[in-house]
Amino acid sequence: MLEQLLQWDADWFFIINNEWNNGFFNAVLPFLRNKLIWIPLYLFIFVFILINHTNKAVFILLFAGLTIFAADFTSSKIVKPQVERPRPCNNEEIKSSVVLLVHCGQGYSFTSSHATNHFALAIFLIITLQYKLSWLLLFWAGCISFSQVYVGVHYPLDILGGALLGALLGYILGKLCLRWTNSHAQQLKKME
Repeated sequence: MLEQLLQWDADWFFIINNEWNNGFFNAVLPFLRNKLIWIPLYLFIFVFILINHTNKAVFILLFAGLTIFAADFTSSKIVKPQVERPRPCNNEEIKSSVVLLVHCGQGYSFTSSHATNHFALAIFLIITLQYKLSWLLLFWAGCISFSQVYVGVHYPLDILGGALLGALLGYILGKLCLRWTNSHAQQLKKME
């Protein structure tokens, strides 16, 4: 069963990394995974929270930071060292066939920290802000995650594992944030 799953993972990696290779994706996807490209979005979210959630903004932003820290720490410092899966671009058996569009990096592959972090933040924002454009946040996290496979640094299962881990952490911290902000709001009302 595990061998079959890993074979499926490798097959899909090569479909995405080799067969879907094209000029448009080659130009766009390496940039999508760069955190500096997303600064305008992060600033927009920051300002949006400050303007629209004035009473809760500090708590939401603190919990958002905690969510990203928890996601990155869990993926990078707990899961990756336990699993020790080499990246496809570092895997001696296949690296000559990998279309590598970015620097490979020396870290392990499972789970993808990009996927973990972005899905954690997306789910956290969906839960805490509760807006109908949630699909845009999931699309954003999905595009960044997909680009990790396309550029040759992660397998699809690394992305799936990272997305699930991130979604779980985002959900837990989002619910904690709501509980915290609601109890804080109730305490403020009692003091008035």
